[in-house]
Amino acid sequence: MYNPLAQYETLEELKRNYEWPDPDWWDYSGIPGQVKGKDDRPIRGGGSEPFLVYKSLRGQWQGHVDLVRHPDIVHYCLDKLFDLAYENTRRIYEQIPGRVMISYIAEDLGSQTGLLMSPAQIREFLIPRMKRVIDLAHSEGAYVFHHSDGAIMQILPDMVRAGIDVLNPIQWRCRGMDRKALKRDFGQKLVFHGAMDNQQTLPFGTVEDVKREVVENLRILGRGGGYILAPCHNIQANTPPENVVAMYEKGYEEGWKAF
Repeated sequence: MYNPLAQYETLEELKRNYEWPDPDWWDYSGIPGQVKGKDDRPIRGGGSEPFLVYKSLRGQWQGHVDLVRHPDIVHYCLDKLFDLAYENTRRIYEQIPGRVMISYIAEDLGSQTGLLMSPAQIREFLIPRMKRVIDLAHSEGAYVFHHSDGAIMQILPDMVRAGIDVLNPIQWRCRGMDRKALKRDFGQKLVFHGAMDNQQTLPFGTVEDVKREVVENLRILGRGGGYILAPCHNIQANTPPENVVAMYEKGYEEGWKAF
Protein backbone atom coordinates (compact mmCIF):
# COMPACT_ATOMS: atom_id res chain seq x y z
CA MET A 1 0.00 0.00 0.00
CA TYR A 2 2.91 2.35 0.74
CA ASN A 3 6.64 2.34 1.48
CA PRO A 4 7.01 3.00 5.22
CA LEU A 5 10.70 3.96 5.17
CA ALA A 6 10.63 6.11 2.02
CA GLN A 7 10.21 9.35 3.97
CA TYR A 8 13.55 9.19 5.79
CA GLU A 9 16.53 11.08 4.38
CA THR A 10 19.15 10.05 6.94
CA LEU A 11 20.09 6.92 8.83
CA GLU A 12 19.71 8.71 12.17
CA GLU A 13 16.14 9.68 11.29
CA LEU A 14 15.30 6.11 10.32
CA LYS A 15 16.80 4.68 13.50
CA ARG A 16 14.70 7.01 15.65
CA ASN A 17 11.39 6.25 13.99
CA TYR A 18 11.22 2.58 12.98
CA GLU A 19 10.87 -0.54 15.12
CA TRP A 20 12.25 -3.65 13.47
CA PRO A 21 10.47 -7.02 13.76
CA ASP A 22 11.72 -9.41 16.41
CA PRO A 23 11.80 -13.18 15.78
CA ASP A 24 10.12 -13.62 19.16
CA TRP A 25 6.94 -12.27 17.53
CA TRP A 26 6.56 -15.64 15.73
CA ASP A 27 5.54 -18.97 17.19
CA TYR A 28 7.59 -21.81 15.69
CA SER A 29 6.13 -24.59 17.82
CA GLY A 30 3.66 -25.71 15.15
CA ILE A 31 6.32 -26.62 12.60
CA PRO A 32 6.81 -30.27 13.66
CA GLY A 33 3.09 -30.84 13.16
CA GLN A 34 3.25 -29.36 9.65
CA VAL A 35 5.71 -32.01 8.48
CA LYS A 36 4.30 -34.96 10.41
CA GLY A 37 3.55 -37.90 8.12
CA LYS A 38 5.33 -36.32 5.17
CA ASP A 39 8.55 -38.31 5.28
CA ASP A 40 8.20 -39.12 1.57
CA ARG A 41 8.30 -35.45 0.55
CA PRO A 42 11.06 -32.84 0.38
CA ILE A 43 10.67 -30.23 3.09
CA ARG A 44 11.43 -26.59 2.37
CA GLY A 45 12.08 -24.16 5.20
CA GLY A 46 13.99 -20.99 5.96
CA GLY A 47 15.95 -18.71 3.71
CA SER A 48 15.96 -15.06 2.75
CA GLU A 49 15.21 -12.42 0.11
CA PRO A 50 15.94 -9.20 2.03
CA PHE A 51 16.67 -6.74 -0.79
CA LEU A 52 13.19 -7.44 -2.14
CA VAL A 53 11.83 -6.49 1.29
CA TYR A 54 14.12 -3.46 1.40
CA LYS A 55 12.63 -2.18 -1.87
CA SER A 56 9.16 -2.58 -0.40
CA LEU A 57 10.22 -0.55 2.63
CA ARG A 58 11.96 2.22 0.68
CA GLY A 59 10.28 1.99 -2.74
CA GLN A 60 11.52 0.30 -5.91
CA TRP A 61 13.17 3.40 -7.36
CA GLN A 62 14.51 4.73 -4.06
CA GLY A 63 15.85 1.31 -3.09
CA HIS A 64 18.19 1.31 -6.09
CA VAL A 65 19.11 5.00 -5.71
CA ASP A 66 20.09 4.28 -2.11
CA LEU A 67 22.88 1.99 -3.30
CA VAL A 68 24.64 5.11 -4.57
CA ARG A 69 23.30 7.97 -2.45
CA HIS A 70 22.62 6.31 0.90
CA PRO A 71 24.81 3.21 1.26
CA ASP A 72 24.77 3.64 5.04
CA ILE A 73 20.98 3.19 5.05
CA VAL A 74 21.25 0.13 2.81
CA HIS A 75 23.91 -1.53 5.00
CA TYR A 76 21.98 -0.83 8.18
CA CYS A 77 18.63 -2.06 6.87
CA LEU A 78 20.07 -5.13 5.19
CA ASP A 79 21.86 -6.08 8.41
CA LYS A 80 18.51 -5.91 10.20
CA LEU A 81 16.67 -7.87 7.50
CA PHE A 82 19.35 -10.53 7.12
CA ASP A 83 19.61 -10.94 10.89
CA LEU A 84 15.86 -11.56 10.99
CA ALA A 85 16.06 -14.05 8.11
CA TYR A 86 19.01 -15.85 9.71
CA GLU A 87 17.31 -16.21 13.08
CA ASN A 88 14.01 -17.24 11.47
CA THR A 89 15.85 -19.91 9.49
CA ARG A 90 17.77 -21.11 12.55
CA ARG A 91 14.58 -21.48 14.58
CA ILE A 92 12.91 -23.48 11.82
CA TYR A 93 15.87 -25.88 11.73
CA GLU A 94 15.77 -26.06 15.51
CA GLN A 95 12.18 -27.29 15.45
CA ILE A 96 12.81 -30.11 12.95
CA PRO A 97 16.52 -31.00 13.14
CA GLY A 98 17.86 -32.57 9.96
CA ARG A 99 14.46 -32.53 8.23
CA VAL A 100 14.75 -29.44 6.02
CA MET A 101 16.02 -30.40 2.56
CA ILE A 102 15.69 -27.04 0.76
CA SER A 103 16.14 -23.46 1.90
CA TYR A 104 15.12 -20.66 -0.48
CA ILE A 105 17.85 -18.02 -0.58
CA ALA A 106 17.00 -15.54 -3.29
CA GLU A 107 17.40 -12.07 -4.72
CA ASP A 108 16.17 -10.85 -8.10
CA LEU A 109 19.42 -9.62 -9.61
CA GLY A 110 18.64 -9.56 -13.34
CA SER A 111 16.49 -7.87 -15.96
CA GLN A 112 15.83 -9.15 -19.48
CA THR A 113 19.15 -7.74 -20.68
CA GLY A 114 21.52 -7.51 -17.72
CA LEU A 115 21.96 -7.01 -14.00
CA LEU A 116 19.72 -4.64 -12.04
CA MET A 117 22.74 -3.34 -10.13
CA SER A 118 26.47 -3.45 -10.69
CA PRO A 119 28.49 -6.56 -9.83
CA ALA A 120 30.42 -4.43 -7.34
CA GLN A 121 27.20 -3.47 -5.55
CA ILE A 122 26.02 -7.10 -5.46
CA ARG A 123 29.37 -8.12 -3.98
CA GLU A 124 29.30 -5.33 -1.41
CA PHE A 125 25.70 -5.36 -0.23
CA LEU A 126 24.33 -8.84 -0.87
CA ILE A 127 26.73 -11.74 -1.31
CA PRO A 128 28.51 -11.61 2.09
CA ARG A 129 25.16 -11.45 3.88
CA MET A 130 23.65 -14.17 1.68
CA LYS A 131 26.66 -16.40 2.31
CA ARG A 132 25.99 -16.26 6.04
CA VAL A 133 22.53 -17.75 5.49
CA ILE A 134 23.90 -20.19 2.89
CA ASP A 135 26.49 -21.45 5.38
CA LEU A 136 23.78 -21.89 8.00
CA ALA A 137 21.70 -23.97 5.57
CA HIS A 138 24.66 -26.16 4.69
CA SER A 139 25.53 -26.64 8.35
CA GLU A 140 22.07 -28.16 8.82
CA GLY A 141 22.34 -30.40 5.75
CA ALA A 142 19.96 -28.36 3.58
CA TYR A 143 20.45 -27.56 -0.10
CA VAL A 144 20.36 -23.89 -1.10
CA PHE A 145 17.74 -23.13 -3.75
CA HIS A 146 18.70 -19.79 -5.33
CA HIS A 147 16.10 -17.85 -7.30
CA SER A 148 17.13 -14.92 -9.46
CA ASP A 149 15.22 -13.84 -12.53
CA GLY A 150 16.75 -12.52 -15.70
CA ALA A 151 20.20 -12.16 -17.20
CA ILE A 152 22.56 -13.00 -14.32
CA MET A 153 25.43 -14.79 -16.06
CA GLN A 154 27.85 -11.99 -15.10
CA ILE A 155 27.39 -12.59 -11.37
CA LEU A 156 26.67 -16.33 -11.42
CA PRO A 157 30.28 -17.42 -10.75
CA ASP A 158 30.17 -15.34 -7.54
CA MET A 159 26.94 -17.00 -6.48
CA VAL A 160 28.38 -20.45 -7.11
CA ARG A 161 31.44 -19.57 -5.01
CA ALA A 162 29.09 -18.38 -2.28
CA GLY A 163 27.63 -21.89 -2.19
CA ILE A 164 24.28 -22.04 -4.01
CA ASP A 165 23.23 -25.57 -5.00
CA VAL A 166 20.14 -25.12 -7.18
CA LEU A 167 19.60 -22.33 -9.74
CA ASN A 168 16.10 -21.15 -10.64
CA PRO A 169 14.35 -20.12 -12.92
CA ILE A 170 16.73 -20.30 -15.94
CA GLN A 171 15.22 -17.60 -18.19
CA TRP A 172 17.22 -18.75 -21.16
CA ARG A 173 15.76 -16.18 -23.57
CA CYS A 174 17.40 -13.40 -21.53
CA ARG A 175 20.72 -12.05 -22.74
CA GLY A 176 23.66 -14.31 -22.00
CA MET A 177 21.63 -17.12 -20.40
CA ASP A 178 22.45 -19.72 -23.02
CA ARG A 179 21.49 -23.19 -21.82
CA LYS A 180 24.50 -24.92 -23.35
CA ALA A 181 26.88 -22.46 -21.71
CA LEU A 182 25.14 -22.84 -18.35
CA LYS A 183 25.43 -26.62 -18.53
CA ARG A 184 29.04 -26.50 -19.72
CA ASP A 185 30.26 -24.00 -17.14
CA PHE A 186 28.15 -24.89 -14.10
CA GLY A 187 26.69 -28.34 -14.73
CA GLN A 188 29.08 -29.99 -12.28
CA LYS A 189 28.24 -27.51 -9.53
CA LEU A 190 24.53 -26.72 -9.88
CA VAL A 191 21.17 -28.36 -10.29
CA PHE A 192 19.07 -26.40 -12.80
CA HIS A 193 15.38 -25.86 -12.02
CA GLY A 194 12.91 -24.36 -14.50
CA ALA A 195 13.78 -23.33 -18.08
CA MET A 196 10.30 -23.84 -19.57
CA ASP A 197 9.78 -20.35 -20.95
CA ASN A 198 6.61 -18.70 -19.64
CA GLN A 199 7.00 -15.45 -21.56
CA GLN A 200 6.67 -16.93 -25.03
CA THR A 201 6.54 -20.71 -25.29
CA LEU A 202 4.00 -21.62 -22.61
CA PRO A 203 1.50 -18.77 -23.13
CA PHE A 204 1.82 -18.24 -26.88
CA GLY A 205 3.37 -21.40 -28.34
CA THR A 206 1.58 -24.43 -29.72
CA VAL A 207 1.46 -27.79 -28.01
CA GLU A 208 4.21 -28.91 -30.37
CA ASP A 209 6.33 -25.88 -29.43
CA VAL A 210 5.99 -26.83 -25.77
CA LYS A 211 6.91 -30.46 -26.41
CA ARG A 212 9.92 -29.39 -28.47
CA GLU A 213 11.18 -27.15 -25.64
CA VAL A 214 10.75 -29.95 -23.10
CA VAL A 215 12.97 -32.19 -25.22
CA GLU A 216 15.54 -29.41 -25.72
CA ASN A 217 15.76 -28.70 -22.01
CA LEU A 218 16.12 -32.36 -21.13
CA ARG A 219 18.74 -32.86 -23.82
CA ILE A 220 20.77 -29.77 -22.90
CA LEU A 221 20.29 -29.19 -19.17
CA GLY A 222 19.39 -32.76 -18.21
CA ARG A 223 22.32 -34.50 -19.87
CA GLY A 224 23.90 -36.63 -17.17
CA GLY A 225 21.38 -35.45 -14.58
CA GLY A 226 21.13 -32.25 -12.60
CA TYR A 227 17.93 -30.81 -14.07
CA ILE A 228 14.39 -30.41 -12.70
CA LEU A 229 11.87 -29.62 -15.43
CA ALA A 230 9.59 -26.74 -14.44
CA PRO A 231 8.18 -23.46 -15.77
CA CYS A 232 10.74 -20.66 -15.51
CA HIS A 233 8.38 -18.85 -13.14
CA ASN A 234 4.74 -19.14 -12.07
CA ILE A 235 2.54 -20.31 -14.93
CA GLN A 236 0.71 -17.21 -16.13
CA ALA A 237 -3.08 -16.89 -16.42
CA ASN A 238 -2.96 -16.58 -20.22
CA THR A 239 -1.33 -20.00 -20.64
CA PRO A 240 -3.60 -22.51 -22.46
CA PRO A 241 -4.31 -25.54 -20.25
CA GLU A 242 -3.31 -27.88 -23.08
CA ASN A 243 0.21 -26.39 -23.01
CA VAL A 244 0.52 -27.05 -19.29
CA VAL A 245 -0.60 -30.66 -19.75
CA ALA A 246 1.74 -31.10 -22.72
CA MET A 247 4.72 -29.85 -20.69
CA TYR A 248 4.26 -32.40 -17.92
CA GLU A 249 3.19 -35.31 -20.12
CA LYS A 250 6.19 -34.82 -22.40
CA GLY A 251 8.43 -34.45 -19.36
CA TYR A 252 7.30 -37.81 -17.97
CA GLU A 253 7.58 -39.42 -21.39
CA GLU A 254 11.07 -38.18 -22.23
CA GLY A 255 12.68 -37.48 -18.85
CA TRP A 256 14.29 -40.86 -18.34
CA LYS A 257 16.10 -40.58 -21.70
CA ALA A 258 18.17 -37.63 -20.46
CA PHE A 259 20.02 -39.77 -17.97
